Amino acid sequence: MKRDLYDIVRERIVVLDGGMGTMIQRYGLREEDYRGAEFATWPVPLKGCNDLLVLTRPDVIGEIHRAYLDAGADIVTTDSFNANRISLADYGLQEQAYAIGRAAAQVARRTTTCGSIRSTDRVS
Repeated sequence: MKRDLYDIVRERIVVLDGGMGTMIQRYGLREEDYRGAEFATWPVPLKGCNDLLVLTRPDVIGEIHRAYLDAGADIVTTDSFNANRISLADYGLQEQAYAIGRAAAQVARRTTTCGSIRSTDRVS
C-alpha cells in the first residue's frame, strides 16, 4: 500500500537528494553531450546548460538520481533548477523550458519506479 508523504514525515526524517550540478561535473561531459542529435547545429555553445541534459543525456541524469536513491535518499528532485525562460535565454533555449521541465519530471519518475528502491516507505 502506498503511504502518504505526510504520514511518513510524522514517523521519521525524510532524506532529500543532493546537488545535481556537482554530480554532473563528475561525468566530464563535453559540448557534444549537451547538444545530442536534437541540438547538434544549435548556434551557441550549450556546455554548462545542465537542465538540457534531461533531453540529450537522460541516462546520465537517471544514473545520478539512482545514485542518490542507492545512498538512501527518499526523494529525488528534478534536474530543472534553471529550466525557466529567463535562464534558458542565455543559451537561446527559452522556447524549450516546458519540454525540459517535463522531461526532467519524466526522468525522475522513471528512476523512482524502476523497481530497485529498497524501502517500502519511499514516496514515488
